[in-house]
Amino acid sequence: MNGLKKRSVLIYCSIIITILFVFARVDSLHAKEMSVLFLEIQGAISPAQVDLLEDGLEQAGDDDHDLMLLRLDTPGGLATSMRELVKIIMNSKIPICVWVGPEGAHAASAGTFITAAAQVSAMAPGTSIGAASPVSSSGDELPETMSKKITGDMVSLIKGIARKRGRNIEWYAKSVQDGVSVDAQDAVTLNVVDFMALSVEDFLEQLGARGVLIDGQKVKFFKSDVAVIKYDPGFRYEVLSWLLDPQIAYFLLLGGILGLFFEIAHPGAILPGVLGAFCLVTGLYAMSVLPTNAAGLLLLLLGAVLFLLEVFIVSYGLLSLGAVISLFVGSLVLFSEGTPGIPLGTILGTVVTFAAFVGVIVYLVTKAQISSLGVGMESMIGLEGEVLELKGELMKIRVRGEIWNAEAYDKSFFEPGTMIKVVDSRGLTLIIVRKS
Repeated sequence: MNGLKKRSVLIYCSIIITILFVFARVDSLHAKEMSVLFLEIQGAISPAQVDLLEDGLEQAGDDDHDLMLLRLDTPGGLATSMRELVKIIMNSKIPICVWVGPEGAHAASAGTFITAAAQVSAMAPGTSIGAASPVSSSGDELPETMSKKITGDMVSLIKGIARKRGRNIEWYAKSVQDGVSVDAQDAVTLNVVDFMALSVEDFLEQLGARGVLIDGQKVKFFKSDVAVIKYDPGFRYEVLSWLLDPQIAYFLLLGGILGLFFEIAHPGAILPGVLGAFCLVTGLYAMSVLPTNAAGLLLLLLGAVLFLLEVFIVSYGLLSLGAVISLFVGSLVLFSEGTPGIPLGTILGTVVTFAAFVGVIVYLVTKAQISSLGVGMESMIGLEGEVLELKGELMKIRVRGEIWNAEAYDKSFFEPGTMIKVVDSRGLTLIIVRKS
């Protein structure tokens, strides 16, 4: 009997050991080492963030990363860029997860769509999501007809995303229709996001316990088996992200116009012209990438031309008034509807400051020209300069770093490049002879 009992105990122990081994083996099939590429998207959504995500996915594929984790903190941004980001996330072969954090961060407007598109999304305590109603380029409400069209399109998009990811379709629709928003705790309760996570490490620990779909199979992992590699976007992204902010692009454009205006009104200064040309080129590049209205851009340039004409034509302020109106209207319609652009307060402050600065320059130039009719013209006699070009019956010369109309003492003409000397003046025209 004792031998029989011993054999029974051995059989039972073998069965238990076998069962434990099988469970351990099954669990090991689900657990694996994970390589996670960590990428941060913060600030306004623009084409720069689209390039960032595309470059990140390319690196993730080249380095065989299993998962991409986005840390999101954005007030919203361009609708066109948001759609591109959503398209990339929804069609990515590598799972893309989103964590809205750290505490105090938000996924507003375009960020709501991005969070909804993620395969797994979570939020840190003290964060918020929502307020996805489309607005005009100045931040105001859209006209009724336009609002219905854009809102309907956005609602259908976000409902499709939420349905695909198994999230709260009704709430996401309300976030666009009514502009509602919720904090992290309510977002989890309402099935807006999957869970709350205090940090990236906490996110990965909970994600590993839940599992994530990789190549159609649900894979679980332990936090100790996760290698997190932070993606470095480089200096190019930092510059591009700054440059493609609508307000920065707007300031660069006006700064470029102002610099060139100063150079034309006061020839020879050089530095304002160089800086103005640089700002104008970079501003125009940003405008070519951003959803810009050609009419708005042309009105801004028209305003600059009218200010410039004020220097040469006596209009008793009419040209300046037209310039201010052109700048104001052009600023209002510069960016396409449905995308966040320049607040009305910023436009008013910028246009008034621009007009005041240009007005001071026009006043100083006019005052200098008037005073030059008096004793100032006598001070030009004896100065030397260079012929720049022939213009009709006159010549353009540079004297003392300034451009003047001139004619020869003997009514002849000098070739460009000829060195001359001022011997007399008639009004604002200098009388010159060839330098001996």
